[in-house]
Amino acid sequence: MSDLTAYSGLFFTAFIAATILPLQSEALLSALLLTTDLWPWLLITIASIGNIAGSCVNWGLGRSIERLNDKKWFPVSPKTLIQAETYYKRYGVWSLLLAWVPLIGDPITVAAGVMRTKFLLFLLLVSLSKTGRYLVLLYLIMKFKTL
Repeated sequence: MSDLTAYSGLFFTAFIAATILPLQSEALLSALLLTTDLWPWLLITIASIGNIAGSCVNWGLGRSIERLNDKKWFPVSPKTLIQAETYYKRYGVWSLLLAWVPLIGDPITVAAGVMRTKFLLFLLLVSLSKTGRYLVLLYLIMKFKTL
């Protein structure tokens, strides 16, 4: 596998994992960290950018909810969106720090768009959340590799 294939595959997996399809970018990132000599910091950066970009798509979908929520392909069910909005109203923008959590993170990022969260604040909190998760994963893998 070429470096370009690995990096671009990681980017697209991380991007899609944050949007419509139920992918786990952590699995691919872990495999690349454990089985290749690719630069760990570059892998973390690429995965973070892809995952953050996917969340930005969710925010945009939330901003356009009134035109899109009745579409068959819309990634969040009405029930899940209502739950995410309720959670978001209760905890506010700080709930975006949970954007990395499977099952609830994606609806929260859509809810942030619905609630008209300022994009720069959204970007900052989601970036901290998503990158922080990958950094913890990197730490655990590096600790595991040295045992």
